[in-house]
Amino acid sequence: MVRMDPDLEKRIREQLDRDEIWRVMQRYGRGIDRLDFELARSCYWDDCIEDHGAFVGFPDEFVKWAHSCCTPRVSTQHAVLNHYCDLQGDDAYCETYYIYTDKGEQPPHLMSTGRYVDHFQKRNGEWRIANRVCIIEAQYALDDFPMPPGMPPHYTEEEPSQATRDRNDVSYHRPLVPRQPK
Repeated sequence: MVRMDPDLEKRIREQLDRDEIWRVMQRYGRGIDRLDFELARSCYWDDCIEDHGAFVGFPDEFVKWAHSCCTPRVSTQHAVLNHYCDLQGDDAYCETYYIYTDKGEQPPHLMSTGRYVDHFQKRNGEWRIANRVCIIEAQYALDDFPMPPGMPPHYTEEEPSQATRDRNDVSYHRPLVPRQPK
């Protein structure tokens, strides 16, 4: 049996840990934006404290709060951007920049930028958020901007938008079947 160089093995393990943490960040945004709150809840350890601006509390209450904030909206999008991850064994301290957009029925709509400052812990081989502070750096009110005819979200009347805010959204489809050319 061939043995791997210990330094290389350590570097590979660290990269796998960083990848698993990044996947938690992606899962969080998808869960909130698709109103899949079970998915969003899976990102947190039960004893996590979420310090999220107007909300400070535990994961179950946070998910209920997020549900009450996001469900009435036409759409929300969390884009996670720069991600710094300081690994310290089974603990990781991360800073992840985000852009959040929130579209209501009528303008003004909201755009917020900021950072998630997280303490992740790996327990029983799984990474989740152990504590989070959401830092809101800026907020903007946005007007509607008319899209040119034929551009999303203006599909034809026979073919409505494929976007839904639940598990019927096209991103959940397996296999993915796009509309067919005419």
